[in-house]
Amino acid sequence: MYDLIIRRARLVDGTLADVAVQGGKIAAVGQVPADACAHQQRDLAGNYYLSAGWIDSHVHCYPSSPIYHDEPDRVGVASGVTSVVDAGSTGTDDIDEFYALTRSSKTNVFAFLNISRIGLLRQNELAEMADINKQAIRNAIDDKPGFIIGIKARMSSSVVGQNGTRPLVLAKEIQQENQQLPLMVHIGNNPPDLDEIADLLTQGDIITHCYNGKPNRILTPAGTLRESIQRALKRGVLLDVGHGTASFSFEVARQAIALGILPHTISSDIYCRNRISGPVFSLAAVMSKFFTVGLSLAQVIDCVTANAAAALRLTTKGRLQPGLDADLTIFELRTAPQVFADSAGESVNGEQLLVPLAAVVAGELLLTDEGKAADVFSL
Repeated sequence: MYDLIIRRARLVDGTLADVAVQGGKIAAVGQVPADACAHQQRDLAGNYYLSAGWIDSHVHCYPSSPIYHDEPDRVGVASGVTSVVDAGSTGTDDIDEFYALTRSSKTNVFAFLNISRIGLLRQNELAEMADINKQAIRNAIDDKPGFIIGIKARMSSSVVGQNGTRPLVLAKEIQQENQQLPLMVHIGNNPPDLDEIADLLTQGDIITHCYNGKPNRILTPAGTLRESIQRALKRGVLLDVGHGTASFSFEVARQAIALGILPHTISSDIYCRNRISGPVFSLAAVMSKFFTVGLSLAQVIDCVTANAAAALRLTTKGRLQPGLDADLTIFELRTAPQVFADSAGESVNGEQLLVPLAAVVAGELLLTDEGKAADVFSL
């Protein structure tokens, strides 16, 4: 007796498959016998897509944050996203409260710990080097394994003040002293210059806001890829979108992708204001923008499933494989005229929109608002 069977789901490659779930894990993918029993069965009749659960690797969902805040389930399962990673909203001062708040969430919530103890209490959290406490960071990481899955350093002029790359140098030391946890680095206005930042990064480090349109961006004024970024990519540094309110440019994305510089992960950098008023709205909306700059459905889905899980070292997520976590996203690919806006004031016409209808987290089926409205299936 299975807990859940989803039949005739359309996979990203267009094939139809059944998925069976037992004990919070994927039990079978392919053809589940017609006489197999389950506590719940849903037949998608080939009308809707199913993928591994979407992972948003850059959100801000600490409700108590005074600057960037939201509710984990609002940016998570209500939007078809099964796992979210809060990217540095909290440092060691607030990580205990954030952890406690997330224990009641349906969404899987993880954290990149801000290397500043104050987190995003204010915009210039790395202006005081004394706010970076290695021992406190180590204690927090040791205390919350599986929740703190990486560290975050925001490297732009408004954040670091007069400190240049010194916070990033410390972040690399902290990383080396703590199981080489993933390091996510925010890039924005200089100083410090992007070349200085990129040359400090090593395999597995993540550059977020990779397609921002600011002067301190990955492309030269001539539209070529900066040599420092070329070197970083050869070392295995990863590119994350981190759309946000001010960090995604269609022009930069088009130019970079034309050069073969694709994102490893697509993330939203969502919080309440850019979710409600745009230009982010949801992870699905951000994903849909990449159809207009040349990515295929399979590439887009990989960026929020297998690629994200690999970058974040979430080894039991991101793939439709027996034995892995039963985190799934059911969605529709609607074809109709769309207008998408970036963070730089440019609007682009598109024809495809991803619409999440349900999230399955550890085998529990949860309809999104769109799923409820569409009456895809009744619970």
